[in-house]
Amino acid sequence: MRTTRWMWVAGILGGLGLLALFSPLGAQTYSPPTYGEDFPLIGSRAAIWIVAQTHLMFAAFVLGVPMFAVVTEAIGIWGKDERYDRLSKEFTRLLLVAYSATALLGGLFLFLLVTLYPALFSYLSEIFKVSMWIYAALFFFESATLYMYYYGWDRWKTGRAKLGHWGLGILLNVWGTAVLFIANAWLTFMMSPPSDVTPDTAPAMVQFWSAFANATWMPINIHRLIANAVFGGSIVAAYAAYRFLKAKSDEERAHYDWMGYVGNLIAIGVFLVLPFAGYWLGREIYEYNQQMGITMMGGFMSWLWIVQAFLIGVLFLAANYYLWIGLGRIPGGERFSRYTKWMLAVLVIGFIVWATPHSMIADRDELAAMGGTHHPFLGVLGLMSAKNTAVNLMILTTFLSFLMYRRANKIPTVSWAKTGTITQGGLLAVCSAVVLFYGVYGYFVPTITRIGFSVYQVLWVLFTILAVIGLDLFIMRRAESRGPIRWGQMPERSQYALFILVVTFTWLMGLMGFARSGIRQHWHVWEVMRDTTEHAATPALGYAAQVISVCVIVFLLMIAFVFWIGGMIAKPQLVPDPEPVPAD
Repeated sequence: MRTTRWMWVAGILGGLGLLALFSPLGAQTYSPPTYGEDFPLIGSRAAIWIVAQTHLMFAAFVLGVPMFAVVTEAIGIWGKDERYDRLSKEFTRLLLVAYSATALLGGLFLFLLVTLYPALFSYLSEIFKVSMWIYAALFFFESATLYMYYYGWDRWKTGRAKLGHWGLGILLNVWGTAVLFIANAWLTFMMSPPSDVTPDTAPAMVQFWSAFANATWMPINIHRLIANAVFGGSIVAAYAAYRFLKAKSDEERAHYDWMGYVGNLIAIGVFLVLPFAGYWLGREIYEYNQQMGITMMGGFMSWLWIVQAFLIGVLFLAANYYLWIGLGRIPGGERFSRYTKWMLAVLVIGFIVWATPHSMIADRDELAAMGGTHHPFLGVLGLMSAKNTAVNLMILTTFLSFLMYRRANKIPTVSWAKTGTITQGGLLAVCSAVVLFYGVYGYFVPTITRIGFSVYQVLWVLFTILAVIGLDLFIMRRAESRGPIRWGQMPERSQYALFILVVTFTWLMGLMGFARSGIRQHWHVWEVMRDTTEHAATPALGYAAQVISVCVIVFLLMIAFVFWIGGMIAKPQLVPDPEPVPAD
């Protein structure tokens, strides 16, 4: 009887609690909660920053690798090459561990946001609550699709069943892209809320779609989608390098050498178009608010782009270095080696121009000697006309390295091969001349016209890359082979170039995340919701670099754990072809 009485009391109290929670009386006023307690030792900002950035790096991994897997599986299906199918499966297996880490970090980020910044979370959740429900539901669909995609690999191996399995991989990418687009809406709203949203606008009065599809939403979507594909390819290459260095047999080394080549090919190939998406995003930020754009490119963050330029230069040099070393394992590759010193010269000069600041950091005597903050010579190289020209020529040079690598062991058999090759060279020469013309002419026109020239340079480079690749597909159709590629016969230093790529890509992601978020300065939502905590000011670049480095180290340590777990699983059954061929 006593137990029954207490059950009745608990039921009545629970019912009263639910009534109070859902009654209209309690929902008449909106009063956002105040800020919670500061996080011990490192503060609220650093805690949110580290967890959120590490979560985003893992999210890029679990979104980028399925893109890689679907592409390589399709090559295996239509090219009837089982190596690509095994490669896709091996990396999908790593996703199972990485997906769990992503979800755990996402949950931790949510708990920190709710407890440390409850006012911001309350504001955003009232505007985007419907999309948050959809976001959570998509995780169930994505998880189920991932498990079906991986565990059904051996069950659906042939015929239409294999096409259906490949369709699951496409569906996995659809769910992941939808998750990405929804999350991007929340963060871009904080950066570029619609003009009709003001500080006194109640969240319930904000139109959902105008807040969702804000000014910078689509540029961020495209930029992150491309960046995720690049990141996925670099992770694949780094994993292959790790397994190559640990390999005990020639067969293993051949397999992982080939895997590293494929990962690097996808990473750098997609990376060539990433700067163009970045230009679009920067243009949209300027169009939305010039003050925000000036803060990003010409204010206290201007030196951030010098660091970015240094990292991009490292990427170009490491990627080309790996390709040039790779020519040594290809029969016929030696005939291209004499060109690499000239290509290196273009890359180094472009690197120097790209990393040259417009305004120099100098003491009083140095400023007096220069006659101001702008160096009489180097200040000219600091303008975007020079930098856009440099980076476009570096892109063309890297593309040429890929072209040489692709053609190294092939002998064209079509009658017009020589004419086609001359045409390809002419296209590259004309494109370089056009890029140089607009770069030099940009110094003699107003700034707004100079900015428009970058669009012409981009279009010419994209057209040239597509046209040359299209021609090459026809020139090399039914080409004869000069001999099998000697997979596995790469020096160990080549694998460290792949490690450099993944570390640099990861650091670059953190740096650009800070640039995008930091331009909001002391606003949670730009000019709508102010950050009133003691951490409101945008941190100095030195402190930001330290926090980003911590994020990179944490992520790489966790990825190393994922690689180690992957190594504990049974080794993949290696395909006999290609076998390493003894060097001549």
